[in-house]
Amino acid sequence: MQRRELLKKGSSLALLLGAPQLAQGAGIIAVRVWPAQDYTRVTIESDAPLKASHRTVEDPPRLAVDIDGLKLDAALQQLVGKVRSDDPNIAGVRVGQYTPDVVRLVFDLKRATEPQVFTLTPVAAYKYRLVFDLYPANPPDPMEMLLAQLGQGGAQPPIPAPPPGQPTPPATGVHVAQADEHDPLAELIARQTSKYREPGAPSTAVASADGIGIKPPPRPEPDRTVASAGAPGIRPPARGSAPSSRGGPRRMLLVAIDPGHGGEDPGATGPAGTNEKNVVLPIALYLRDRLNASTAGRYPLRAFLTREADYFVPLNTRVHKARSVGADLFISIHADAFTNPGARGGSVFALSERGASSNAARWLAQKENQADAVGGINIAAASRAPHLQRALLDMSTAAQITDSLKLGHALLREMDKVGHLHKKQVERAGFAVLRAPDIPSVLVETAFISNPEEERKLRTAAYQSRLADALLVGVRNYFAANPPLA
Repeated sequence: MQRRELLKKGSSLALLLGAPQLAQGAGIIAVRVWPAQDYTRVTIESDAPLKASHRTVEDPPRLAVDIDGLKLDAALQQLVGKVRSDDPNIAGVRVGQYTPDVVRLVFDLKRATEPQVFTLTPVAAYKYRLVFDLYPANPPDPMEMLLAQLGQGGAQPPIPAPPPGQPTPPATGVHVAQADEHDPLAELIARQTSKYREPGAPSTAVASADGIGIKPPPRPEPDRTVASAGAPGIRPPARGSAPSSRGGPRRMLLVAIDPGHGGEDPGATGPAGTNEKNVVLPIALYLRDRLNASTAGRYPLRAFLTREADYFVPLNTRVHKARSVGADLFISIHADAFTNPGARGGSVFALSERGASSNAARWLAQKENQADAVGGINIAAASRAPHLQRALLDMSTAAQITDSLKLGHALLREMDKVGHLHKKQVERAGFAVLRAPDIPSVLVETAFISNPEEERKLRTAAYQSRLADALLVGVRNYFAANPPLA
């Protein structure tokens, strides 16, 4: 009887408490920071939903976030050490118990930012998540970023070093452009750089008082760097052509490479704990370097990555990025997984508007299309971006699908020389990431990461390099059989 009375009293107390009081029972599971040029994401994962409000301060730029009904603990304090010095958006973060029931986070920003703060309900391996997406107020233009990356001295993300004991990646065995070969894009960037490059003018204002409750650290001296070729004010060339010293414009062939998953979305996981996102990115980086150093007939090949590091990119944004740079091809790179560890081999998929070519293809498409739910998108913000909504509509044309199948066959022929194929023909399903109406698009499953043997191969630089070689040759063979329009 005493136990029953205690339970009744406890239930009555829970009903009387408001949301902030109940939130005090929330435990912080993890804090994560995903920096990128596109945006920086901060995630606070908890075992109960969190309620937060935020406001921005312009000079110096800061974001203050108040989390109601929470006590500061060691897990939340770890956020301070998670911010990297090379984060393009966050200079640092301060955490404090602002009131007995409110924890305040103050993000010191490196540039003007348009923050998005939202919550995510439990999905996959995650519990409740409070997310801060810090987008630059002046987002980089994809074409200008591409020009900057391919310019003389342009920095590109390095390919991860081979694990200890693994051999150095082999030579590609394919044609690459020599130093004395004509490179119209490099010439264009060199001329733009010499004509437009001028010193930047960073603000030197010093904060006199923080004004939001947590004392700010001393502000570092501004980094007076020189503007790169991708700085605002430098106009990119018309899509599909570049000036040539031999007279007239010359066609370039641009391949958009899409490393699947990333950031909050790890993708599939192998039996040894390998995450899909961590093996497809090196393959994409190898392929990028192969393409940028190669030609297809007399046309220079160039590559554009939808993501260059470990961060999450929504499915519709991947499509939008490829279209914004006018890509000629779109290749999304993945590593398959299945409940049966004996499944093995690579596959290539094209879009289907009328259903999948097999039950396995339908299952895989459904799984891949859930990436947005796992990675986490701001539904409210997405509803205000009609150009991104349209990217997921059924806009694909019969001509696009026909060309996608041709590209898929060309890639499969070369992948068959590297490893086992799961299917000898191009399969079809309703993959959201393949819905660009004007770009031949395929999704490449390099191998089954759920197969222990193929997982071991996918972890090696040598195998990643060989896969990139195969995809490069497939791209070149596709263009040889399907020359671009003038």
